[in-house]
Amino acid sequence: MASTTSTRKSALPSAKPSFKEQMLQARAEAIIQSVNRLLAEKGFEAMTVDEVAADVGIAKASLYKHFPSKEDLAAAAMASAMQSALVFLDSIAQEDAPLDKLRAVVRWTMQRKLAGQMPSLPSQNSSLRTALMAHKDYMDGLMRVSDKLGGWIEQAQAQGALNAKLPAIAILYTLYARACDPVLEFLQMTALYDESAIIDLVMSTCFEGLCSR
Repeated sequence: MASTTSTRKSALPSAKPSFKEQMLQARAEAIIQSVNRLLAEKGFEAMTVDEVAADVGIAKASLYKHFPSKEDLAAAAMASAMQSALVFLDSIAQEDAPLDKLRAVVRWTMQRKLAGQMPSLPSQNSSLRTALMAHKDYMDGLMRVSDKLGGWIEQAQAQGALNAKLPAIAILYTLYARACDPVLEFLQMTALYDESAIIDLVMSTCFEGLCSR
């Protein structure tokens, strides 16, 4: 009888979050969105906690209730960006060719960067880098993204679609670098091309290279 009662209790739906909990969650999401944008525009070193609080419209003390430091703020935003990447990777059709999958990922990454939604990667000696290495959600997401992209790279190399002489990790890091490629902004500043044309140009230099064929 006790077992049956326990089973019935576990089958009950979980309690709906209170209004206060929903408000706190919404505020945390707004903070992360703001940090994401500021990291994309200015980078970690130039971004300040005061800017984030002002952008969200809350007191700095309230912001610290959610994230105790600037590093925690940025790490949460980077982890959120990694989760967005995982969602996109899962949306790619499984039947697509490996090279087409990689192209789709790079295009999506550059679209987000031009839209100001892709936080810039930290420098090697940044305190943010240390915080990211200790951030479980970010590291788990990074490993999952790297494993999936690495698998597609090796498949594309086996099919002859990518240079098999290049180490897969070198190709992986080259694709990652498109998330912080300054060429996108440089071309944007010329006002000669729209965003679609800019992405096509960088896609061509990334996958076809600079040498004439």
